[in-house]
Amino acid sequence: MSASTVNVLSVSPHQEDHASLQGLLGRSWWNVFKAQSTSTASALIQHHDISVVICEADLWQKTWIDMLNETRSIPNPPSLIVASRLADDRLWAEALNLGAWDVLAKPFDRAEVLRSVRYAWEHYWHRQPKMAATPMKILSAAS
Repeated sequence: MSASTVNVLSVSPHQEDHASLQGLLGRSWWNVFKAQSTSTASALIQHHDISVVICEADLWQKTWIDMLNETRSIPNPPSLIVASRLADDRLWAEALNLGAWDVLAKPFDRAEVLRSVRYAWEHYWHRQPKMAATPMKILSAAS
């Protein structure tokens, strides 16, 4: 893997989701990891520098909200994108209000996936310096 490769994690119990994302992202500089559950996803996130997570809305025993909550325990959590066949305004509003980056409709559209993943990755990397600077800003404001 080259230094310019970016890690994306596909979390879904459906093998066709992983295959589709691999087909859409695998021909570019994105490296796609695959997990069928939040526990497997959490282990991958702990061992790899994952920038973006694309999570199926309904997992077998959990939901994308559980995955979002698990990523929040990480010092620099990846951007999370929700994927669903039932991607509607309600899901989109809920996802954004709870802290997800975006919602993608399935079946996946190549242009939409590339756009969403690219912007989620940029958000992840631009957030790092701000996160590191936050304690100093708070400390300065408190003095």
